[in-house]
This record gives sequence, C-alpha cells and structure tokens, in this order.
Amino acid sequence: MDDADEVGTAQDALMRFVRNFGLHQPDRTPCGQPLPVSEAHAMVEIAREGRLRQAELTRRLRLEKSTVSRLVSNLERRGWVRRQAALDDGRGVLLELTEAGATAAARQAEARRNRFTALLARVPDDQRAAMVRALQTLAEAADENE
Repeated sequence: MDDADEVGTAQDALMRFVRNFGLHQPDRTPCGQPLPVSEAHAMVEIAREGRLRQAELTRRLRLEKSTVSRLVSNLERRGWVRRQAALDDGRGVLLELTEAGATAAARQAEARRNRFTALLARVPDDQRAAMVRALQTLAEAADENE
C-alpha cells in the first residue's frame, strides 16, 4: 500500500469510527448522555483537577475563549459548575464542580467506561493491546501537530 492509499484508508476508517461511535452528534455524548460533547469534555477536565482555571480549560479543549465562556455558563445554569475569582490573579477565574456536578461527572464517567468496555470487548483479544497502543500513538501525533 503506498502512502496515498494508506492515508486514504486511515482517513476513511477514522471518519467511519467518528460516525459509528456518535462523535459527530454535537448535542449528546457518544455514551448517550444528553449533553453537548464540548461540555462533557469540560466536565472531565474539571473533575480530573478538582479546581481548574478557565484559561487552562480553554487551552485543554482547544476552543476559543468565548466558546468556553459560553459552555461554562451552560454548566453553571445546570448547577454543575461554580466560578470563583482566582485569589492570585484579579482576572483569573477558577472552575469547580458543585456536588450536583460531581454526581453528573461520575454518571458520565460510568457511561463512558461502559461504552468503551463494550467496544473493546468486540476487539479480538490478540489485537486489543495493539489497538489501544495505536490509539495512544495517534493521539500523541495529533498533540504534536498543534
């Protein structure tokens, strides 16, 4: 297979995965949660850190500041996130999950875990480790591309 064929095959496979896994549906997560994917990603990052600067969330999500501000406002309206002024920076904003937000984040994490468990169960045992490594390599290559 030459480089052009390899690129085309990889592109087709990735696009098929995006559609089949539901990543192209912006109004709900692929794991069936009624939440925009960008908000779900924000919840993951805030839950992982406990408290996170909004500017850091913007960097991690690779979205515009205004987009992140809107999505944080949506999470605030849901009662899942609270904003606080950063004590060491008058313009900085810290984000933290509320109790309801922590519960929602845990529910989303369980749905993700269940979906990935089911998906990985359909990958032949002798190919599973290589597939996981390939996904990690692809993610790292995408990180380096930015």
